[in-house]
Amino acid sequence: MRRGVGQLLLAAGTALAAACGAAPAGDAPVASIEARAGTPAVADSGEGGPRLADSGASVRLGIDVLLAANADVLRGRRVGLITNHTGRNAAGESTIDLLHEHPAVELVALFSPEHGIRGTAEAGERVESGRDARTGLPIHSLYGETRTPTATMLEGVEVLVFDIQDIGSRYYTYVWTMALAMRAAAEHGIPFVVLDRPNPIGGALVQGNVLDPGHASFVGLYPVPMRHGLTAGELARLVNAEFGVGADLTVVPMEGWRRDTWYDETGLPWTPPSPNMPSLESATHYPGTCLFEGTNLSVGRGTPLAFQQIGAPWLDHEALARRLEAYGLPGVRFEPVTFTPERPGDGKYDGVAVRGVRFVATDRDRYDPTRAAVAALIEIRRLHPDRLEWRSSHFDRLAGTDRLRRQIVDGASLEDVTRDWEGQVGAFNRLRERYLLYR
Repeated sequence: MRRGVGQLLLAAGTALAAACGAAPAGDAPVASIEARAGTPAVADSGEGGPRLADSGASVRLGIDVLLAANADVLRGRRVGLITNHTGRNAAGESTIDLLHEHPAVELVALFSPEHGIRGTAEAGERVESGRDARTGLPIHSLYGETRTPTATMLEGVEVLVFDIQDIGSRYYTYVWTMALAMRAAAEHGIPFVVLDRPNPIGGALVQGNVLDPGHASFVGLYPVPMRHGLTAGELARLVNAEFGVGADLTVVPMEGWRRDTWYDETGLPWTPPSPNMPSLESATHYPGTCLFEGTNLSVGRGTPLAFQQIGAPWLDHEALARRLEAYGLPGVRFEPVTFTPERPGDGKYDGVAVRGVRFVATDRDRYDPTRAAVAALIEIRRLHPDRLEWRSSHFDRLAGTDRLRRQIVDGASLEDVTRDWEGQVGAFNRLRERYLLYR
């Protein structure tokens, strides 16, 4: 009998604890075009060669690798595609159109995540099912009545494909749409294919706390860190094997991507994955500043610098910037700013002048946005104990625990709050090693 989600999450916590004493996995063999579930593999990403920024080389996305192989993985099958506006090849052509027009592929259904198939719906906005105007295909919403593909949606689908750009943070829901769809595919005996894409903020850094299984939600379904350092394909492999999903999983890896590659080193154009993720700079800060969504401070939604700045009309922003600078956190500086969120913003201070602090990454390979955000929460609590408010249930979902909020309220220091994080990340890194596809 298939285990329930609660049991699987508890088992995952046990696996992480066990990993604390495990030796790191050894080097894995080089992968072919397809990385099968449960098989350690490392894609040939040019280890030992120059960085992409130096060589001028570009990354070949999973969709491009698939099509170069004449879509053999999908040949002769009725395909369901989970995608949105970020599902494009390196030339900017839509994965929907590419598969719909491919002579070896029969694309029969589309599935849309949060923000919709075109990426225009705001965060949390319900997405309706419909029909794609260009292809005439049905679009089944996975952010409306259900977040899991139903038997009716999957009727006639012989293989389910995922092609969406993630941003590398636990709170971002696209990968959890992927995980729930994988589980549905396993339950219905449908193979699942992930067309891999870069982790925009790189795969070298893993930061923040690991989610407590008791706080699992759609902004963190399994015990992974705030910044997980995995591509969607790697995370799919880990989830599938460690949490008992058991899907017939194939990952089509990229070519040319390395763990230390940031998105602006890939040669690929940036497509905002959601309305308030306008740039790579915003994605860089998001693993930390997203926590402020669970407070009464704005995260700059409705401005060009969403998630790069936080603030409120009552904030002593100059004092906060000075206090944060005094921490001497590597790779970041803090600037007092004023900004006015415009509708649709985050519904907190739309149209109101906000006093805030902007987070500016000065060395992104050393910067830890999760520690920076916690330091800001601590200092705001000290400056404004009667003004800082918590949207407790939402904050705890994002934090993956209620302990972080309680520690800050109780006056804990940054060192106290983050003392256990290194051990949690170390255990996760040992667990994830066997599922990495790139060096």
